[in-house]
Amino acid sequence: MYKRMKKAVCLLVLAATVLQVNAQSVPEKLSTAFAGFEQDPQLKSSIASLYVIDAVSGNVVFEKNAGIGLAPASTQKIITAATAYELLGRDFRYETKFGYFGKLKDGRLDGGLYFKPSGDPTLGSWRWKATTETAVMDRLFAAFQKTGIKTFGNSFYDERGWESEAIPGGWIWDDVGNYYGAGAGALNWRENQYDLILKSGPTVNDGVTVVESKPRLYDIAFDCRVTGAPKGTGDNSYIYLPVGGNVATVRGTIPVQQERFVIAGAMPSAPLQFFSTLHDTLAKNGYAYQMVTMHADKSSKMTIPSAITFFHTEQSPALDSIVYWFLKKSINLYGEALAKTMALKKGKTASAENGADLIRDYWKDKGIGIDATELNLQDGSGLSPQNRVTTHAQVAVLQYAQKQPWFEGYYYAFPEYNGMKLKSGTIGGAKSFCGYHTGRDGKKYILSFIVNNYNGAASALVQKMYKVLNCLN
Repeated sequence: MYKRMKKAVCLLVLAATVLQVNAQSVPEKLSTAFAGFEQDPQLKSSIASLYVIDAVSGNVVFEKNAGIGLAPASTQKIITAATAYELLGRDFRYETKFGYFGKLKDGRLDGGLYFKPSGDPTLGSWRWKATTETAVMDRLFAAFQKTGIKTFGNSFYDERGWESEAIPGGWIWDDVGNYYGAGAGALNWRENQYDLILKSGPTVNDGVTVVESKPRLYDIAFDCRVTGAPKGTGDNSYIYLPVGGNVATVRGTIPVQQERFVIAGAMPSAPLQFFSTLHDTLAKNGYAYQMVTMHADKSSKMTIPSAITFFHTEQSPALDSIVYWFLKKSINLYGEALAKTMALKKGKTASAENGADLIRDYWKDKGIGIDATELNLQDGSGLSPQNRVTTHAQVAVLQYAQKQPWFEGYYYAFPEYNGMKLKSGTIGGAKSFCGYHTGRDGKKYILSFIVNNYNGAASALVQKMYKVLNCLN
């Protein structure tokens, strides 16, 4: 009898506890969950910020450290994308123009070809059928044939308005030689990246050899110092290219017994790759001559020909489509190209610094409560660990975006994590999520969650962040 009564009392206590938890409001649940999150050993020396608002009313649901600037990693892309929609427009398209100058007689051009790039990050990209390397070269060659040109002299590559340095200040050495560290210039080609095919030996610590690169790189050699590691260890290799050099060093490890292990790198010179590919395309079709391209930038004293006959224009997909891939696959190159393009559109030199300043100033002046100190930006993609953004600023931009005519495409581009429409961000010591969520009861939320200087595995931290965010369901 006593045991049955004791069991009944325990069940009543448990039921009361469950009812009490279920009766908690969302703010109370978040407060409890976040307090526990902050006490986790992974956050012993870290700082975490969470800001959640009601998407309809704008009322604050939960806030902790929302005014502290933290490294946002790739969640910074949601700000760059929103700025691009505002300043460029969802129907904006890049245009890369090809022409010639001089007199043309009997197939002989006493001038040369002229190339005017626009910073298009999609030129030669495999993400659209119309932008692939083959598609672009086929159209360009067909247009060139129609001109009747058989021979020509030096050509001009006109990059006036663009800074010569493609890599933003603040990017780290371990990143810039690898595919996600591809900087943006006036002319981008195949997303400024290539695949490097490696072959590993049968046992751990065996040397690894380079099989080939795809596409074939021009004027670049590889010094491979990669070694074999146990199976299942994955890609732990990095590509380093000294400034001004043409020998890339590859270090790290890949699993043993791999015949064709693929790692991806950033092209040292996208223009060199493009013009070399064009030269090969022309040579393959019977145009046997050497192409010499003169670079004219903002500081050049070269005289650019005034009379240009344009024979072809390559047009990018619309901004709506570019933003889709920018957010969905977190392509850093797109963020840098967009930031520089916006600076150029505003009459500034297309530089990383001008692009970052423009984004900051745009939202500071927008009148939605973002202070200039909340956006301390170094780039447009979030790759620099020197970026500092507040969760409050990110939520303010997201809140503004949902009321704009371009919101549908913007929202559609957000990936899905943990059953929520969230952009994620990851760099060394920083993990973040921000975006939109609709709870099971139909309530809509806008949120930003950033953690800096955590320890341990990012995968373990992510599950703990999800546990906090699940309070919104």
